[in-house]
Amino acid sequence: MELNVTTLEGKDAGKVSLSDAIFGLDPREDILARMIRYQLANKRQGTHKTKTRAEVSRTGAKMYKQKGTGRARHHSARAPQFRGGGKAHGPVVRSHAHDLPKKVRALALRHALSAKLKSEDLIIVDQLTAAEAKTKALVGNFATLGLTNALVIGGAEIDSNFKLAAANIPNIDVLPVQGINVYDILRRGKLVLSKAAVEALEERFK
Repeated sequence: MELNVTTLEGKDAGKVSLSDAIFGLDPREDILARMIRYQLANKRQGTHKTKTRAEVSRTGAKMYKQKGTGRARHHSARAPQFRGGGKAHGPVVRSHAHDLPKKVRALALRHALSAKLKSEDLIIVDQLTAAEAKTKALVGNFATLGLTNALVIGGAEIDSNFKLAAANIPNIDVLPVQGINVYDILRRGKLVLSKAAVEALEERFK
């Protein structure tokens, strides 16, 4: 299929041919959901921790004598039922990461790209460059293209002026093509690909 190419200024820059194997799939929500769960699980620090009864700082002496008080037979004030005691079955430091087959991850990226094209939220620009690192000028360019919430994917190297100019714009993310991922694609409204990014993606999925 063919898609129109535009410049950052909103001018026509010809057409580009897109591979049906990458951009022409019928998006499957179950695969996208699995991939997002995989990415978010990997991002979790897993440093949550509570102290058990073995770790709380409290006396280990028996609270009161075993018999003759008419009360329950408690031993340690560190037990979970007491205020200041340890936590029973609390969270421990661990990794939340889990495996997902490489082929499923690759398929999820193609489905995410196809979903953006199907919803008409995919824009192809000829190149992502800026004459100078001026945020105001780039905001004007994005307004021309109707971009208020977007993920911008460039080639292997992002133009330094463009990257600096876009850094202060809210809801705009800029990544090199190596960093493209399903979560960032779906969390932003529009997906902007440079021609270099399209070529790199088609080379990647040959």
